[in-house]
Amino acid sequence: MLSIEDMKIRVAKYAISVVRDDIVLGVGSGSTSMYFLKELAQYLKDGKFRNIVIVPTSSEVEYFSKILGIDSYLKQPWQVDKIDIAIDGADEVDKNRNLLKGGGGALTGEKIIDYNAKELYIIIDERKLVDYIGMRTPIPIEVIPKYWSIVAKRVIEKYGGDINLRILEKAKRGPLITDNFGYILDWRRILNDVDPEYVEKEVKLIPGVVEVGIFGRSHVTKVFVCQSSGEILEL
Repeated sequence: MLSIEDMKIRVAKYAISVVRDDIVLGVGSGSTSMYFLKELAQYLKDGKFRNIVIVPTSSEVEYFSKILGIDSYLKQPWQVDKIDIAIDGADEVDKNRNLLKGGGGALTGEKIIDYNAKELYIIIDERKLVDYIGMRTPIPIEVIPKYWSIVAKRVIEKYGGDINLRILEKAKRGPLITDNFGYILDWRRILNDVDPEYVEKEVKLIPGVVEVGIFGRSHVTKVFVCQSSGEILEL
């Protein structure tokens, strides 16, 4: 049986199979995506891909690209006119391929890149599969900082559940601040009685909301799942 880290590494290596020459590639945030970036870096150093452009979804991707020595392949979203493929992780994936993302606070950049990619591939280990979004982790909502309490009240009034401002206790104390200088609300609500894509659209309509961590199934090309046996399941 594989460990959690080994599952992440295996599915990251598996995802290299969708990469090809002459593409603009969006790379998501999170630990599994960083394993993918590490694998991609080795392929690039070995000359196995030609004319690859990497578009980062967050400052995390930019930082690790620098550490891995592939920052010369990076371009910012405004420097490209298309995104051919995006590779990203997820905090949860439900039985219909709806995603929950934003545990690391990078949901807005991730959604912009993922939703504008022609193909979106999600890489996860089997622990991330759930029956309903919100079963294990809260739903992140990025908000304009000074309006966070108003947004929180509106969300609870409309859909119920519990909601809290994400607070850091190490390194920097106080609210987490995103790459976009927003705050993150963590909303605990299992979406077992409502369509996640509907909730995604409705929450986005609340004034003060920048983005919500629900990623609708209609944007997902495939989900690659590494099982503890080592087998890769494609959804």
